[in-house]
Amino acid sequence: MAGNELWSYVEIARHINVQAETVRNYRRHGLLPEPDLVDPGGHPRWYADTIRVWARNRPRRR
Repeated sequence: MAGNELWSYVEIARHINVQAETVRNYRRHGLLPEPDLVDPGGHPRWYADTIRVWARNRPRRR
């Protein structure tokens, strides 16, 4: 199921059309949901559905 796919900063950035560093900044500032899991290398991962819901509800630029 596509919603169970795990995304990194790169996939999230591609989905919302920004740079990966922007997504990292969102996390630093508490604007991104908590990761669904952290892989053994310490990298955060989110389920695609988690990000899709977040992206639909996130504030847009003014």
